[in-house]
Parts: sequence; C-alpha cells; structure tokens
Amino acid sequence: MTKLDPAPEAPTVPAARFRGIAPVRRLSSLPVLMCGVFIIVLDFFVVNVALPSMQADLHAGASAIEWVIAGYGLTFAVFLIAAGRLGDMIGRRLTFAIGLALFVLASAGCGLAPNPTVLVVARLAQGVAAAFISPNVLAIMGVAFPGAARVRAITVYGMVMGLAAAGGQLIGGILIQANLFGWGWRTVFLINVPVGLVALAFTRRLVPESRVDHPGRIDVGGNVLAVLGMTALVLPLVEGTQLHWPAWTWVSLAAAPAVFTAFALHQQRLSQRGGTPLLDPALFRQRALLSGLGTQLVFWCGQASFFLVLALYLQKGRGLDALQAGLVFSILALAYLATSMRAPGLTLRFGRSLIAMGAITLAVGDIALLAAAHGAAGSIGLLAPGLVLVGAGMGLCITPLTTTVLAHADGERAGAVSGALATMQQVGNAVGLAVTGVIFFGALSSGYQRAFELALVELAALLLAVAALTRLLPRTRADR
Repeated sequence: MTKLDPAPEAPTVPAARFRGIAPVRRLSSLPVLMCGVFIIVLDFFVVNVALPSMQADLHAGASAIEWVIAGYGLTFAVFLIAAGRLGDMIGRRLTFAIGLALFVLASAGCGLAPNPTVLVVARLAQGVAAAFISPNVLAIMGVAFPGAARVRAITVYGMVMGLAAAGGQLIGGILIQANLFGWGWRTVFLINVPVGLVALAFTRRLVPESRVDHPGRIDVGGNVLAVLGMTALVLPLVEGTQLHWPAWTWVSLAAAPAVFTAFALHQQRLSQRGGTPLLDPALFRQRALLSGLGTQLVFWCGQASFFLVLALYLQKGRGLDALQAGLVFSILALAYLATSMRAPGLTLRFGRSLIAMGAITLAVGDIALLAAAHGAAGSIGLLAPGLVLVGAGMGLCITPLTTTVLAHADGERAGAVSGALATMQQVGNAVGLAVTGVIFFGALSSGYQRAFELALVELAALLLAVAALTRLLPRTRADR
C-alpha cells in the first residue's frame, strides 16, 4: 500500500453477520473502544483535583465550578438515548467516531478556555460527545462479541470504567504536579487530544460497522422537553446560592415538574402511535423496573457530589496540593477495586441484600469521615478508615445494582432498560451535584470543614434511602 492509498476500512455488516468476523478483528477493536470509554469516564472524575487551581486561575465563582461537573453530566444524560438511536440509524462506528472527534475538540476548548464561560460551554459539549460514545460502545460490543467472548468484553469494559473512575483523581494530581509545558490544570483536558486522535485514527481501520435495518426515528420532541426540564431544575439550584435566590430561580423550579409532566405525556402519546419514545413508558409500569430506576437515580445523586466536596475539602480546607489529594483518593480507589472484583460472585450469593449492605457501608464511611473531619487538627490519615468504607461500599453497589435490574428485563427490553439505567446515572450525578452544592457552598461562610460536614450528613441520608429502596428491587434466588 502506497502513502496515497486509503486505509482499509473494516466491513459494514448487519448485526446478525458479526459472527463471521474473525476473533482477531474483534479483539483488535476492543482497545479502540476502551480508549473511548476510558477518556469519557476519566473526564468526569479527573477534574475534581483540578478545581481549586482552575477556580483561582480563571477567577471562577462557585456556580461555575459546579457547572464544570454538573454540566457534563447534564448533557451526557439528555443526549444518551438519542445518540444510541442515531447509531442504530447511521452506523454505530460512525456515531462513535463523531463522538470521539467532538470530544477531542471540546477537550481542546476546555484546555484553552480563557474564562469560566468558555470552560462551561466546552464541558457541555464534552457531555454531548460522551453521549455519542457510550451507548455505541456497548452496542458494538453487544453484536460483535458473541457468547463467552461478550462476557469477557463486558468484564474488560467494567474494569476500564472502574480504573478510570477510581483512579481519576490520582491521574489528575500527577498531571497537575508534572505541570507539562506550564499548562497546570489545563493538562487534564489537553491530554485527551492526542489520546482521542490516536483512537480516532484506528477506528475506521479496526472497528467494524453495524446498524439496524429499520430503526425508529429519533424523538426530537422528547429530547427538547428533557433538556428544558433538566435545565429548569438544575440551573436554579446551581445559580441560586450565588445570586441569593432571585424570583426567576423559584419560577424555574416551579416550572420543572410541569415540563417533566409534558415529557411523560409526550412519551405516552408517541408510544401509543407506534413511535419510538426516548424512554419507553412501559418500563415505568413495572414495579420491579421502576424501583430499580428509582434506586439507581437516588444512589448516583450522592456519588459525583461526594467526589466534588471531598476534593474541595482536602485542598481548600486541609491545604493539600493536587497530587497529595489524588493520593488520598487512591485509598478509596483501592478499596473500590478490591470489592468490585468480588461483587459479581457476591451478587449471586446475596442478591439485592448486597446492594443494601453496600449502601449502609457507604453511609457508615461518610459518618466516619464526618467524625474525622470534626477533629480537623488531626492527621489526614484519620480519614483513611472512612475512605476505605466509602470505596468498599461503592464497589458493593454499582455493578450489583445494574446486574440485579437487568436480570429481570426480558430480551426485548434489555437495551431500553440499559439506556434508562445509564440515563438515571447521569441525571442523578447532575441533580445530586446541584443539590449538594446548595448545601456545601451555602455553608462556606462557616468554613470548608463545616460545609463538608453538612454535605456528608446529606449524603449519608441519601445512602440510607438507597438501602431502604433495595427492598423494592426484584428478588433473586439468593433473596428467597
């Protein structure tokens, strides 16, 4: 092949014909797909340790800092299912590649942002790009890896997600401390550019294409209503404290339920007409699935917000630098990895009770951190027992919750349930950040220690609610 010859393109085949693709070609696509997964998960967590230096450099207020994280989760959530459906229509590999390209551009925008407004807009674009990548990775793996190969691929997928989430803070700390080219906090975004470009270069060559023969249309009206509803809810919660709760914030909060009601009615009418709604209303008529989605939502309301307040407490309240804060987070990460690897086997043994145990473990960890923070003059090592419990609890909840809900979804609805679970995760992250932000930033006048303590009380209460909600989850053989 000469330099002028185009790169050979991986074949476009219907899902049913993926079995004809050689195992070597399937395996060669996995590193490219996992590269996409790694950067979109990493970018949700890596920014936590960069927030203090980012805030100081850009002279950003508390609301801008919240939007840096909540905005990513917000756009990720509302475009997730539509992006998956777009992949069914125009090709999953093509949609994945579009997502990678947009993520590279948005990451460059974040890294070069001259002010908080540009940074927030770029983060919103990153969330859209992540929505293009995430569901299409799962769809490609679902049809490209049959039988036992699919189990192994999903295991790799889970490990990559866990490593990116649990190690994000440490990676961020190392990048900031290294201060490559004098970029400081901007490195955590700019590092995505070469990584994303390499993955994009190999996508066409290594990842096979697939699409659905007769895909449903994208629910544009549902997407518009979802964006309006989420914005009406999250915007006043993030901006209210800084602006001293002007009248429009209360009007917006009051309008949010009406917009969500209109969204639900639109989904119902579209389903009755034989269309393809954004969220299948049938999912919410089954108690088992409804309770699973509710538990997922409440659980994730406390996860991203915990990482945010802990990062700010460690650096602003205890004076740690980014690398030191990342090393503290690694205690949590190791505990998470230790329990998450055993979680599948424990789920078979304990069923939904394992999720309740995990939520209670998390709540006890928050209380232990509260006790350690109350004696703030002591060594930072006093936080270790609480961090171990929090990491262990996360590992006992995340995979078992998804597995328990999906185990009771029939084959025809497994994809819809997976999409709904992923959406609830991102909605929970965005809403949880906004609510916890109201508590944390509202208490900053009393100091970071007091703000952190109040946030931990709210997060522990959320986790006890998760433990209670698990009683409504579908029962397994282990539960019986």
